[in-house]
Amino acid sequence: MTVTDAGATRAAGGGVSSLWNRQLDAYPDTGPRIMYLGITVLATVMLYYELYVGGSVSVQILQNLHISFTFFVWISAIGNLIGAFASLFAGFTDRFGRTNLVVGGLFVTGIMVALVLPACTNQWEFGVASWFVGTVEGICLVATPALIRDFSPQTGRAAAMGFWTCGPVLGSLIVAEVATATIKGTPSPSFWTHEYHICGIAGIAVAIVALFGLKELSPGLRDQLMVSMKDRALIEVRAKGLDIEDSLRNPFRQLLKPDVVISALGVSIMLLIYYTSVGFGVIYLSTVFGESTHNANALGNWQWGANALALISVGILSDKLRVRKPLMVLGGVGAAVFMVVYLEQAGHHPGYYTIALLLAGLSIMLGIAYTPWMASFTETVEAHNPALTATGLAIWGWIIRVVVFVATISIPVVISSVTPLVNYGGTVQTYATQYAKEIAFAQANPQLVAFASKNSATLTWAATHPQQVADATRLAPELQGIAANPGVFTQLAANPTDQTLQAQAVQALGGGAAGVQKLQTIAANQATIVGLEQYSSQLTQLATLQATQPQLLQQAAADGAQLQALGKVPPSVFTYLQAHAPAVIKASKQAPGQWKTWYWVCFGGIIFFLGCVPLMKGRWSPAAAKADEEAHEAMVQAELAKIGA
Repeated sequence: MTVTDAGATRAAGGGVSSLWNRQLDAYPDTGPRIMYLGITVLATVMLYYELYVGGSVSVQILQNLHISFTFFVWISAIGNLIGAFASLFAGFTDRFGRTNLVVGGLFVTGIMVALVLPACTNQWEFGVASWFVGTVEGICLVATPALIRDFSPQTGRAAAMGFWTCGPVLGSLIVAEVATATIKGTPSPSFWTHEYHICGIAGIAVAIVALFGLKELSPGLRDQLMVSMKDRALIEVRAKGLDIEDSLRNPFRQLLKPDVVISALGVSIMLLIYYTSVGFGVIYLSTVFGESTHNANALGNWQWGANALALISVGILSDKLRVRKPLMVLGGVGAAVFMVVYLEQAGHHPGYYTIALLLAGLSIMLGIAYTPWMASFTETVEAHNPALTATGLAIWGWIIRVVVFVATISIPVVISSVTPLVNYGGTVQTYATQYAKEIAFAQANPQLVAFASKNSATLTWAATHPQQVADATRLAPELQGIAANPGVFTQLAANPTDQTLQAQAVQALGGGAAGVQKLQTIAANQATIVGLEQYSSQLTQLATLQATQPQLLQQAAADGAQLQALGKVPPSVFTYLQAHAPAVIKASKQAPGQWKTWYWVCFGGIIFFLGCVPLMKGRWSPAAAKADEEAHEAMVQAELAKIGA
């Protein structure tokens, strides 16, 4: 038999109909196959970019749409739950094909992210739109790994899956890179829409590429086990007589087996740390370590860049060694070690590059564990029925999203400190920095501040009328005499030469030589005394303070500049601080311990994953794996010889 070459490999139909009739009637050569794999990976990266873009501006979303952290978590959690059941729907691509679902999903999510989500004005609009996007992506993100499996024989499966698993990682990396390049300083709360516009436009562009470039294998070709490219001739012969309907009967019943279900649960729990970083990494770095939004996203460059390199490198290495399990164990143990070191940083003040190196090391180890697992999982499914790859991946997709749903709704319970830190912490910190001196003065002198606040009008008048205060102090004995006998001095002012009134005035001022001296002083300062009469109320209040609280009055005069600066602080600042600062201070003390608790849960997930590794398909020894491959090649040659191909 002559195997159809790349030039004869075609999609059913032609012209415009080729945009939806995408099935290939022969297995493609390396060039076209790599192109289809590349477009699938590109689509996966784009879908995850759209799914994760909100993480880069999560703080701004919460502030702009007035969303509490708890509600934000529930949006994510319900989105994952909806996506879980959408993933089960993707299992039907084993029967109806995969590519049209992927292309249509790319257009829908691109439009939603570019136009609909940025137009949301409240938490419910944002939540519903996010859930719709999550539904579509839940379907597509099962169809894409199924396409990767279809176009990659087992001997190159880990490398191909390495590129596919770069989808979520590169999606995260692109989110971090774009945010680092476009977010400067402290962005306004409404800035989050800018990141969504960029992401959505890119999504529509990728959808157009997939529309014209993505194909898929016909059911007869994709429903068989392909160990290496040497199997190509045999699977094309078998495809002509394959009973498709029989192989697809009762798909979920065929695959609901312990090795499929438990291994999918194990990797889902291991990835709790990954989904925590994607959804809440910026919030964690901002609230626990005080990193800016820009720096928190820049740390993601280290994390996701290292992870992407590890995913691809370990895939190539796994194919070369022909084993998956030893690498899964190595990655899991390494991730557990880095996890402990990283979680112990909470409550301390590690430098930027210390955090960067720890995140990079943790991500490398997760990559070493995950790529071989993806390859091994598809091989485990193929061991049951190679025609049900998408069904197996749908089971995995359902489990991982349910696990993420449960974990996500648990986060606000474990980490209750996030809402006050995110919603109020930034403003509290801004006020605390901008008015640091004034706040420190107020905290150090609470009695004086209370005194100044209660008597602000009198103190302000005294500060702005220093001459009148000085005159009133100098003439205090005389003014007291006048105030005690207003009638006498009023008459004397009208009849200044009346000796009887003069004698009464002297007596009112204490009598004797002192009384005479005071009366002379009054006569010499008549104009000044008349001028002070208009301020009698303020002078009386000032005199009362002098008599009752002389020390505070004296301190207020000495600290007049500080009190004046304090008076210029908008009243709303202290109102805001009084309302929210205690909660922020309490939350900042609780946050490190609460995050540690959650990361210990993630550590437990890695340990559980390690316990699931022995259930999966594959050898521990490279020598044994090589012997299996050679035995398979001999079987293929024998079958081809038997049928005369």
